[in-house]
Amino acid sequence: MPTPIWFKEYPLEDVRQICQGNMLEHLGIELTELQDDCLVGTMPVDHRTVQPAGLLHGGASVALAESLGSIAANLCVDPKRWVCVGQEINASHLRPVRTGHVTGTAKPLYLGRSSQVWGISVADERQRMVCIVRLTVAVVAVGHGGGKLKLLG
Repeated sequence: MPTPIWFKEYPLEDVRQICQGNMLEHLGIELTELQDDCLVGTMPVDHRTVQPAGLLHGGASVALAESLGSIAANLCVDPKRWVCVGQEINASHLRPVRTGHVTGTAKPLYLGRSSQVWGISVADERQRMVCIVRLTVAVVAVGHGGGKLKLLG
């Protein structure tokens, strides 16, 4: 069993509040698991997340991935002192999805003092890889370009 990477033990119900009242709620993104070394969430493939041709929009996949990676990154730092903000993102879209939902899993590739790198895999309901994402976040001092996440701090 992996060693927990989180700053402290967070109940999943508390972390889920981060999804309310913002784009995550609008897209139907739900956090489903908080394991010792990863954060998992789902997003429906529906009218909110498809492109005009009826396929899952690449931007929606990236929004899911960045959301999971950014939330996970913030769970790894002291929220009274630090906030993690997206710095760079790269996505490879591998297969189309027309219906159902997709599941993203965010795992750290590097956890440093001033930056973190996260790998996020997005899979369809048959566990086929849909999108692979690498997210780099900056770890910024609260009050020095970073705002405090109220729900964590």
